Amino acid sequence: MVVPDEELKFDNMLMHIAQQHNGIEPLFDTFFGFLRRKTDFYTGAQKNMSQTLVMNAFKKHHNQAVKEQTAKEESDHFDKPIPKPEPATIEEITTEGAKASAPPVVPVPEKEELSKPVDESKLEEGEESEKGKLEPNAGNGANYENYSFTQTLEELEVKIPFNVNFKVKSRDCKVDIKEKSLSVGLKGHDPVVKGELYSKILTDEALWHLEDNAVVLTLEKFNKVEWWGTIIKGDDEISTKKVQPENSKLADLDGETRSMVEKMMYDQRQKAAGLPTSDDAKKADTMKRFMDQHPEMDFSKCKWG
Repeated sequence: MVVPDEELKFDNMLMHIAQQHNGIEPLFDTFFGFLRRKTDFYTGAQKNMSQTLVMNAFKKHHNQAVKEQTAKEESDHFDKPIPKPEPATIEEITTEGAKASAPPVVPVPEKEELSKPVDESKLEEGEESEKGKLEPNAGNGANYENYSFTQTLEELEVKIPFNVNFKVKSRDCKVDIKEKSLSVGLKGHDPVVKGELYSKILTDEALWHLEDNAVVLTLEKFNKVEWWGTIIKGDDEISTKKVQPENSKLADLDGETRSMVEKMMYDQRQKAAGLPTSDDAKKADTMKRFMDQHPEMDFSKCKWG
């Protein structure tokens, strides 16, 4: 793959800087420290965009690296010469020789305990609709037979393991991510996961990689104030009322989004307890002030709703 000259022109300087550091973390620390000391990157007009800018650059080069690696693996696969047949021989195999000729170890995806239904005896008043739903896992998602997922208010991570006896490479995978649908599997086989998504995602921000013979997807939600009940519509849903807000990293959200999310979660708890929501309380307070300002009026026959 031809790399543009514009991208190469700082390589010598950057390589010299990188060689002065003992690892990638110190290099990052130096770079972001430079931005703090010499620029207004963190505090200037675009301060609320600083994390987004960094993640956009990361995702751009991550996607490019995956494409280049896939192209290289496919090129190596097709360019590899066919070995000439060797005459059959009989050799004595020693213990050391047996170890050396043993087949490569195939990574086995970690088997996670399947999600269980919520304990109906512990449901509170107003939570009857949660009967039959699943208890969220530690990541506010669920573990199914063919995949598992975790979530924050902004993102989803979906892990899809392949139960095969060979090491899966990216060229073996067929991943189709769309705004409202998902299909993941191995080429030449039926998809392991396929169907309509629970809600919309931003396809431009979608990423995937291989980890221990499993495809791991990172999906960004379109609606960032919504908990997903599942990934594929029709699969058993989790009880979103059992989601733990502290796992959602509210501190990472901007002020306006955080206020909206906290209000949503407060109203959710109030409804579950049969109590007035923040909007209900606001209307009642407005009406009370109006009644106090007009004692001459008779409100006894008014119906509120």
